Amino acid sequence: MDFGLSERAQEYLGRLQEFMDEHIYPAEHLYETQRAELCAAGQEHTVPPVVEELKVEARKRGLWNLFLPDSDDPAHGLTVTDYASLAELTGRSPHLAPEATNCAAPDTGNMEVLHLFGTPEQKERWLRPLLDGEIRSAFGMTEPDVASSDATNISTRIERDGDEYVINGSKWWITGSADPRCKIMILMGKTDPEGHPYMQQSMVLVPLDTPGVEVRRALPVFGYSDQHGHCEIVLTDVRVPVTNLIGQEGGGFAIAQARLGPGRIHHCMRAIGMAERALEMMCERASSRVAFGGALAEQGVVQQQIAESRMAIEQARLLTLKTAWLIDKHGVKAARKEVAAIKVVAPRVALDVVDRAIQIHGGAGVSDDTLLARAWASLRTLRLADGPDEVHVRSVARAELRPYRRS
Repeated sequence: MDFGLSERAQEYLGRLQEFMDEHIYPAEHLYETQRAELCAAGQEHTVPPVVEELKVEARKRGLWNLFLPDSDDPAHGLTVTDYASLAELTGRSPHLAPEATNCAAPDTGNMEVLHLFGTPEQKERWLRPLLDGEIRSAFGMTEPDVASSDATNISTRIERDGDEYVINGSKWWITGSADPRCKIMILMGKTDPEGHPYMQQSMVLVPLDTPGVEVRRALPVFGYSDQHGHCEIVLTDVRVPVTNLIGQEGGGFAIAQARLGPGRIHHCMRAIGMAERALEMMCERASSRVAFGGALAEQGVVQQQIAESRMAIEQARLLTLKTAWLIDKHGVKAARKEVAAIKVVAPRVALDVVDRAIQIHGGAGVSDDTLLARAWASLRTLRLADGPDEVHVRSVARAELRPYRRS
């Protein structure tokens, strides 16, 4: 296996590092200040102006839509393995860097779905403005009344009525849907409840301004309110044209699986980037903070926390890069076990590292004076998003046991 970056990826990485140093990190405090002002004015989910300024700068530098595979955009020429290192770097400032480069979830996954399965009309109407960063999007899968870790449980109904689909159901934790720029949701629901368990679901495009779509509330995460919002949405007799179907009826489950493979590389590498930043903060704090007559870094227990963090980060990164390499060489299906494994390993490692950094920072670590508390909340949530740890552990176990099964 070769995890080395291509010449083009190395050039992008250098440019991205400059962008992070010159624009992203310096803008973090301004972002928080502008967010506070908007919240005080009752505009909690309006994007701070600095984000749009960063998008202009990133695009000017050619740092735009870098997540697209090389087969989709020859101008980039990046493999999944190439992009992994870029995703790690953006993960060091997760509220700014991914969106500034138009590489933020759930838009990336939605763009991939539209690119792979959308009709020419769907691509023109929705994919083009997403690629241009003019709008945001949402992905409606999780539901409040069923265990959505098993996608076959989804109960939202999509029923055909002539040239329209009629949709009824509830969704929640729908990321991005509180943002005024969010214009479209890819919704997963059942078109054939009596069909094969993996052929019952379909995906349709639902504009958020469609009558009957109610964004009921934005859900906080451990008390933090995300700018984009994670919302509960109720759909009551929502009508969309049948031309809003993505792919074929009954193809929703397969599309969802295709969507999640590369997306999990992105999530995991961004988590590793956050872990790297937390480790740096841990080392700086331990080296500068004095207690009991010496720097914290001289304490054996602190040294162990730092060493454990470094070793765990390296292991998580290698496993994630291996998974990216497998996807590049053999496709998502061949890397299914590894995709499940990294979804467990990377968030756990990042969460552990951030937790150690909080401990070494003491009271400052649980305050808003550092980014650690919010990072912890975000990473803890990642152990549930796109399926809880237990589902992915089960997948890895099944893959391991498959050769030993007796007929």
